[in-house]
Amino acid sequence: MSKRAISHLLNDDMDSLQGSTQSADGSLRPSRRPKLVKTHYPSSLDYPDISKPITQQTPFQQPTPVISFSYTPSRVLQFDDSALRYYVDPPREAKLGHGYQQWVRKPDGRGRIDGLLQAFAKARSESGVPLQDVGVVAWRGVMTKILTSPYEEREGWELNVMSVNGILYFEEHLSEERLKEKNDMEPRHRLQTYYGYAFESYCTSETPTRKVPSNPSEPVGWGGDVDTNVQWCSVVRTKLGNTRLLIGGEVDCVRERYTHQTDNFVELKTSLAIRGANDEAKFEKYIGISLLEVVGFRTPSGVVTTIQSFKTIQLPRLVRGKPDAWDPLICLAWGDKVITSLKDIVRNEVSQDASVWRVKFTPRKGIAITMLDPIDVKDVRGGEDRVGFLPTWYWQESQAAGAHKEAEAVATPAKPPAAAPLVTAGWQV
Repeated sequence: MSKRAISHLLNDDMDSLQGSTQSADGSLRPSRRPKLVKTHYPSSLDYPDISKPITQQTPFQQPTPVISFSYTPSRVLQFDDSALRYYVDPPREAKLGHGYQQWVRKPDGRGRIDGLLQAFAKARSESGVPLQDVGVVAWRGVMTKILTSPYEEREGWELNVMSVNGILYFEEHLSEERLKEKNDMEPRHRLQTYYGYAFESYCTSETPTRKVPSNPSEPVGWGGDVDTNVQWCSVVRTKLGNTRLLIGGEVDCVRERYTHQTDNFVELKTSLAIRGANDEAKFEKYIGISLLEVVGFRTPSGVVTTIQSFKTIQLPRLVRGKPDAWDPLICLAWGDKVITSLKDIVRNEVSQDASVWRVKFTPRKGIAITMLDPIDVKDVRGGEDRVGFLPTWYWQESQAAGAHKEAEAVATPAKPPAAAPLVTAGWQV
């Protein structure tokens, strides 16, 4: 796939692109925008040195729920809590292979943020929660990839990034080859993946207390056949450094009752039973990256042996002082650096209203940032009704909102700038 490095974009041979912008149908039309101004922002970020301790903490505020929604078995998005599940204790020696043949698996697709954008649009018009200062919109999984990159040694990742009205939008980029790989898992890997979903079935219920199963042939504690189309998602508002984030993600279940806060959200995971120091070290890194709370330890054949709960805020204490332990302060500092750099590059170097940028992370090397050319932007759209990777309906709403904001700014006399509020440390991991 061809990309243009930022250094190339700043050369004089970009006249052909500087004189046009992309319309909603993807075509180029004349633009009155000035030519790209040459600046000196970096097009890459070096891999962080995790051997050096962080001396200054990066503020990270405790997430506040904004809105929630459910996906039905047919993948229809509904603004209700119909897919919400409650945590219940799983039975002893639960067999995670049960129901494998009945598994309804949602195919992996492009990392679209359409559902999150629907929620964002609805929250802005109805929730009353202040969202005018949002600087980044992304799925939680994308933010997790960014934050944990300092400790990722094997798998790289790629993101598509757009800037509209000062807001950065992140979408995970998956090549056709990678999508095929994810959808055509080898049988052993597919079964191990299913074990995690089966554990969720054993650990969740439609009510705060588990109902007596109506089918006597099902194992004790079985919560129902797995359908990964069904999801309950929560969208939260938080802040990393000086950037307000709007993050959405699936929530496996809640404890006891839904309080409309994140303190009783539960993430469920499985892990092979720990058999020695090496296994313990691998697991401590695993839980640090996943930020999970309830773990089912299993045998290689998928039988749960032990259940253990971990409070997210206590995870750093679990690994503190151990060799090669992960440090959440490094993760937060790196995440803030990535976002701040993208602000500088994407917002200041945008040459088209619908510019799309590619952010590529390579383990042990760092991050490269490039602007996609029109051919690659077309590939990102994938033949769908989009401007870049944003749905056309959302793009049009954003353009109208931006024009309205500009008109208000012209009509309203400028006021002396108010003193900047102090950024409190907020919630620290």
